[in-house]
Parts: sequence; C-alpha cells; structure tokens
Amino acid sequence: MREDHPTFELLKDLGIADKLHWRSTSMGFFYAGRLNPWGDPVSLLSLPRTSLLTKLRYGSFVFACTHRKSSPALDKKSAKEWIVRWCGESGYKQFWRSLLEYKFYEDADKISAAWIATRIRRVGLSRKNIMQEEMGYLDGGSETLVRALVEKIESGGGRFHFNSPVTRVSVAENRVQSVESDGASYPADFVISTMPVPLIPPLVPDLPESWKAKYRAVKNIGICCVVLKLKRSVSPHFWINIEDENIVIPGVIEFTNLREIGTTIVYVPYYTPVTNPMFSWSDQELMRDAMQCLRKLNHALTPEDLLDCHVARLRHAQPVCVIGFASMLPPVQTPIRGLQIADTCFYYPEDRCISESVRLGRSMARQVR
Repeated sequence: MREDHPTFELLKDLGIADKLHWRSTSMGFFYAGRLNPWGDPVSLLSLPRTSLLTKLRYGSFVFACTHRKSSPALDKKSAKEWIVRWCGESGYKQFWRSLLEYKFYEDADKISAAWIATRIRRVGLSRKNIMQEEMGYLDGGSETLVRALVEKIESGGGRFHFNSPVTRVSVAENRVQSVESDGASYPADFVISTMPVPLIPPLVPDLPESWKAKYRAVKNIGICCVVLKLKRSVSPHFWINIEDENIVIPGVIEFTNLREIGTTIVYVPYYTPVTNPMFSWSDQELMRDAMQCLRKLNHALTPEDLLDCHVARLRHAQPVCVIGFASMLPPVQTPIRGLQIADTCFYYPEDRCISESVRLGRSMARQVR
C-alpha cells in the first residue's frame, strides 16, 4: 500500500525496487443479496436499503479514522462500542458486524478500537484519490522478495536450517548461550525469536514466570486458507466485504484482479478459533463451502469452473487485540541478555503486514550489539 515505506526501502536495499508495480483496484460489498461497488462516496450513497443518516455517519467515521493519528486512548475502548457511537446500531450491523464476528467470534465485542481504527486508516491511505484505490504488487509475488532476502543473507555468510524446529534456548548466567534443534546445539550470542509468543514458555524455561504468563495470555485466532483456481473471474474487485448471515466469512480476495497470471485465483479466509469444529473441516468440506459462497457472489459460477484448490491451516494466524492490549505486551528485549522476542502482535495497533515486519525486524536487528 502507498504508506508502506519500510517495504519500499527494503526493496531498494535488495535491488528489486523496479519489480514493484502499481495498479488501480476496487472493492465490492455483498449486501442485501447483491454485490455492490464499494469504497468511494458515490458507492456509499447509492447503497440500497440504507438510510441517508446511516450512510453519512459511516462516511464520517471512515474519514475520521483515515485522517487521525493513532490515539492511545482508543486502546482502552471497545471497537464495537466506538463504532456504534459513530455509526449507530444499524451501521454497526450492516458494515462491521461480520468483519468482527466472523474473525474473532466470542471475542468480537472485546476488540480494541485502536486496532480497527488503524486498519481503516491503512486501507484509506492506500487510495490514489477519494474515488480510486491503488495497490502495489511484485513481479513474481512475495517469492521475489523472499528469494532476494535469502540471497542477501547467504551472501553475508548467513545460513538457513529448514525443517529444524527449535526445542530450547539455553541460557547461562542470564545470557543466551545456544539454540537447540533436532539434537544439535548452535552457539549463539544473540537470539531473535519471531515464533508465536504463546509457544515461547516451554522453549525458554529460564524466563521469569511473569514474562511467561504474558506470552501465554496472548490469544490467537486460527485460520483455514482456501485458495481456489477458477476458469472465470468472480468479480472485477480485488476484495469483497460480505454481510450475509448465511455466509460465515468476512470477505474474499481475488488476487488476479491485482496481479494477472492467466487464470483466476481467489483466496477465501475462514478465520476461526481452533476449538471451533470448522477448523477441523476436511479440505473437501472447506472447498465446497467456499465455492457455495463464491456462487452467491456470482450466480454464473458453476462447480465446473473450479480447476484446483489448496487448503492450508494456521493455529496462530491473527492475534486477538483486546481492549488494553498495549499494556499486555512485554518489551521486545527480554530480561535475558541477548534474547529478543516478538511476533505479529507486537505490531499493535497496526495489523499484520510485510511493512510492519520490516519495520520491527530492522528495529530488533539494530539492538544486536
């Protein structure tokens, strides 16, 4: 997105800035049984079954979020209550209910207003102007960035150990000594951990109990990622928000409306607690449900349009950034010398994105002395 300056700097450092391209994109909103254009004032004003007052309140809310700096006070407020105050109950149910409830389920009412405000601001600032959204992509996708990083690290003497899960970070005299993995021990002066923080306590038993408790307290939502390859496009939009009580996903992303690759690739995210039966659905069940959702968005789609499907699952996909989340997080630098720990929840109030990964990663690397 347009404000992702840490990513742009990294691309320049890696010599691949010329592989970044910009393209005009659009949003859709499936509401009242139909797919509506979305994301600009004209689309808002023409939305059916919505009062003018609700439209004006919604527009004012998005404008305010886009043009305000992050406020620490919002960390202490509920996103739902804050949205209702701006948009009213009807505005919340129409525009925000699905986005929160089908992402956070029983925790939907506990999400911090700071988190949702920052997300709205990030999307708002991706616009070329008030009427046109514009997004960037890399030739070859994220793999281009990953390969360039690997080559850069290896050229500097770095080594990668794949399929080698860490079993322990060993400490002596309150300083990092080594990392243990698959029966091997790798001496280390400094360790930077970016694994989900709830997994940290058993791997670093020398941490103070108060720090372990903070890591355990960070809750995550899981996700089943369904990626579909189709014969035809679902819509002209890059992403579609959904408000429909019979569809249990907050939206879909049609990647090939940003980066063309010759076929249609659609991503359908099933955010869900890992304890929810949906997380254990078979790949076939998820594929069938995803196709049913897409066929509601585009009635012309048929089962024969499905060319291929891939399903992946993550147990720690999205930190649940509840009210007061900022005070829940310990510092990145732990009490153990040479050990830094952070994952995507440390981006807060920002959400997960490559740009925040670059920003925090650079900050952590600079602390290694």
